[in-house]
Amino acid sequence: MVAPAAKRQAVAHLQATLGMSERRACAVVGADRTSMRYRSCRADDGDLRSRLCELAQQRRRFGYRRLHILLRRDGITINRKKTQRLYREEGLTVRRRKGRRRAVGARAPAPVLALPNQRWSLDFVHDQLVTGRRFRVLNIVADVTRECLRAVVDTSISGRRVDDYNTERPHSSLGYATPAAFAAELERQRAGLTPPVASPALMRNNTGRSLVAAG
Repeated sequence: MVAPAAKRQAVAHLQATLGMSERRACAVVGADRTSMRYRSCRADDGDLRSRLCELAQQRRRFGYRRLHILLRRDGITINRKKTQRLYREEGLTVRRRKGRRRAVGARAPAPVLALPNQRWSLDFVHDQLVTGRRFRVLNIVADVTRECLRAVVDTSISGRRVDDYNTERPHSSLGYATPAAFAAELERQRAGLTPPVASPALMRNNTGRSLVAAG
């Protein structure tokens, strides 16, 4: 037992079950008697916790960093470490996915891109329904803006889910900006309003398959 709260609980347990005095129980547990009467002044943050849980239910694959961005969009200004603490206390940790199998062999480094639609990447994902029926989705993503240009599945898919990816989802490789906002900034650069700057994340080697946009 290290935390003062755990020691207080242990002292209370010894007093209730064995009838020990507070002095004796503190000596057994190794707790400071002055900490037994401490009462936390920290607010319970009930509304904040409820909103955080609500966002986590809507965005099940989001970690605390992206949820922190969404809280700030709602006008809730708190420290990122507090968001992380509440995230852990509410048990919202995202389960880690298994590592992907990687291709064997050396690949040439991808060129640095700075304009939209210079190159697209294709990626297949798969999942299954509650009934056990599996399905696959082909995603077409612009490498520079991270915009999802098309999602092709064996059944129909609502376009709202792709507009959501482009305009609402914070993307870590774009400095937690949305793909649409990043694309708008690149358009301003092309118009000469600001000097063109390539995203540092785009200078890494791209090991995925790519499709070069014609024209």
